[in-house]
Amino acid sequence: MIGLAEFQISTLLLPSSARQSYARRLSASKSDESRKQTLNPSLEDLVSGLDVRSRKGGGESRVTCLITDSRRVVPGALFFAIGGLRTDGNYFIEEAVDRGAVAIITEQDLGQRFPIPYLQVEDARSALAEISRVFYGEPDKSLNIAGITGTNGKTTVSMLTQHLLGGSDRVGLLGTVRYDLGRRTLPSFRTTPESVDIYALLSQMVVNNCRDVVMEISSHGIDQKRVHGLGVEVAAFLNLSQDHIDYHQSMEAYYEVKRRLFTGEVGAAPQKRVINVDCPYGRRLCGELSEEGQTITFGFAEDADLRAENVVLRADGTSFDLVWDGQCESVQIPILGRYNVSNVLAALAICRAQGHQIENLLPMLGAFPGVSGRMERINLGQPFNVLVDYAHTDDALSNACGMLNEITEGRLIVVFGCGGNRDRGKRAPMLQAALNNADLVVATSDNPRAESLEQIFDDMQIGIGEEAQRTVRFIRDRRDAISEAFDLAQPGDCVLIAGKGHETFQEYDGTIIPFDDRDVARELIRLKGDDAIL
Repeated sequence: MIGLAEFQISTLLLPSSARQSYARRLSASKSDESRKQTLNPSLEDLVSGLDVRSRKGGGESRVTCLITDSRRVVPGALFFAIGGLRTDGNYFIEEAVDRGAVAIITEQDLGQRFPIPYLQVEDARSALAEISRVFYGEPDKSLNIAGITGTNGKTTVSMLTQHLLGGSDRVGLLGTVRYDLGRRTLPSFRTTPESVDIYALLSQMVVNNCRDVVMEISSHGIDQKRVHGLGVEVAAFLNLSQDHIDYHQSMEAYYEVKRRLFTGEVGAAPQKRVINVDCPYGRRLCGELSEEGQTITFGFAEDADLRAENVVLRADGTSFDLVWDGQCESVQIPILGRYNVSNVLAALAICRAQGHQIENLLPMLGAFPGVSGRMERINLGQPFNVLVDYAHTDDALSNACGMLNEITEGRLIVVFGCGGNRDRGKRAPMLQAALNNADLVVATSDNPRAESLEQIFDDMQIGIGEEAQRTVRFIRDRRDAISEAFDLAQPGDCVLIAGKGHETFQEYDGTIIPFDDRDVARELIRLKGDDAIL
């Protein structure tokens, strides 16, 4: 059975793991026995600095891998019994023992009669992070890590920063869309992976000669100790709006979790901070941080260290004046929207915090290819514009619609849904955001999971007037909803398909169904198009 996660990247890196490659390189001149010990450290080597409440023997046991999923335990594994949202790894300790685990890390006292070595710790998640860092050779010490947090924009800012710093072959990336490891790319499993996976991936980046790494750091990643102890050189705060309240319970709690990345509660406090002062929470964060270290602010506000003026939005790109240190430079970017100007400012500020000169970075902005599923245009010659975007909060949807209204001659038609078994409180605000900013709204499914669409649709309409409700078309099937939007679209209109962006699936009651908004849009355009489009 599963212990913590549905997937564990670090197990895929064995036996030809980056840790082993790194260890072989470091121990090339050692004896065979010393090399074996480097590859398979003793339990005592891994836990020597750990705060242990009680333990039973096994200090000399050799550890081959760190495992949080009992189904993936192999002989020599150190198994971490960690409580999760859906289940508890402690339920599967017996299975881990049967599969050959050499020791168990748990928050429970297993007693001296337990058949294999174990360590009882105060916090198993923190222990996992600390042991993983040692097991993989403290790769963060060899890397300049920029950690980016915020409700919206993390993916665009991280990929743009990677582009400015040298591209995917030279700069590592951990984020929502993919994991770039230098000479290898993996599909992303979650925005911020589990700590053992983070260090496994970072160690591959070291082997592949990366020096810089850009990471998206989610609030879940912070709260669940996935980045505990990680050496982050630059921490960036983008914004905060309602999301994940089902998990955090309140906006204040959500903010406090994000704040930990900057205060030293996650690890050593980053000495360089990049903060959006257009966001009230960002301005608050600036006032709450110590004066030690360097803070670079960005935004449209007059007191921002990097600010944008004279923004011009077009259907094929955006231009603005960048102002910093008494200098002003005209900037052209191929991505759309005022909020993407903010994303560009964030990326430039991160690069500046890492010692790069702004004027040297500006020529590279025009070559940025954009981000998959972020304001991605679908153009097969149809007489109306079609864009696919990941906007899945009311704030992101408002921003996306506001930007498109500025560059659309005709009407704006929005297709979107709300996920099931997630924050129910954001459903009505999302529908209200669509109604406030679009001419026509088609509400549909978006990963309903185990929740009924009827319940999701009912929640979306809470507090929405009857007249407004009558202007919304509720269509259960997402493909049918997109088709309806295309039927409604006239020349000069714009159809925004929001909420899923780069995702290639729909989740229904534990079943994953292939579904890509971009592919569906192309298919429907072809089916509905005339011979000229075909």
